[in-house]
Amino acid sequence: MTNTPQLIDLCLAIFKFDRFEWAIEKCTEIGVSRIIPMIAHRTDAHLASAAQRRVQRWRRIAHEAAQQSRRDTAPEITEPAKLDKVIGNARGKAIVLAENEREQKLTNVVDVSSELSLAVGPEGGWTEVELSLFNQSGWSAASLGRNILRAETAAIVALAIAHSK
Repeated sequence: MTNTPQLIDLCLAIFKFDRFEWAIEKCTEIGVSRIIPMIAHRTDAHLASAAQRRVQRWRRIAHEAAQQSRRDTAPEITEPAKLDKVIGNARGKAIVLAENEREQKLTNVVDVSSELSLAVGPEGGWTEVELSLFNQSGWSAASLGRNILRAETAAIVALAIAHSK
């Protein structure tokens, strides 16, 4: 029996759709419970406006990945939402992956819990204002290490770490 958190929400800032869709597929295979597409300050305006029209496609991708990986159910893919709304509605222990975090590694912050929310930033990273908002809302900041990862890679690595606990 594993001590994997029962529910893992991935709050994923919207980035280039081909990579975003790849992240949905792989995170579904790993076992994410819910993916919340987020509109962050550095989310490209064109992508943010087009995201609403992509939700059904993202849900199909998740459904197919769930079938392929023999999951009982596909993760929920929510409607895109602005970052401040997502931050305020986090479930369980909330952790934002921040490239400027030097003290706390995700492996040390994730613990066994029934619910976990992970936030992965956009291309270019979070702004200082966004990081401050996460902090004020009770989110813990964590790092995946000293290398800067693409958003889709960071999402996969973070989920793998969460499932290893």
